[in-house]
Amino acid sequence: MELEDGVLYQEDPGTSAMMSERVSGLASSIYREFERMIGKYDEDVVKELMPLVVAVLENLDSVFAENQEHEVELELLKEDNEQLITQYEREKALRKSAEEVRSVDGGVFDNTSQTRPLY
Repeated sequence: MELEDGVLYQEDPGTSAMMSERVSGLASSIYREFERMIGKYDEDVVKELMPLVVAVLENLDSVFAENQEHEVELELLKEDNEQLITQYEREKALRKSAEEVRSVDGGVFDNTSQTRPLY
């Protein structure tokens, strides 16, 4: 059964999965070539080759799906890294300004009603 994004195929009895568009395109091209060979010669020409090609295409699709998952995970990790760098830079700037305030104040109490701790 062909769908817009790919082709449904059976991995195990009772389950079905979506084949990626890329692998589906390859499968269609290979299928057309098999049909051409069957028409020109005989069904026996591809009889033993077809299951092997199907297995290779299914494995390729599985690896392709894993790769896409890794790419998504990588993007999430990049975003996390950017957030951590931003947070680090913000904290670094706050510490620097706090150090500057300490050095300007000299770290002593003044005689106003507000009290500041010794640094």
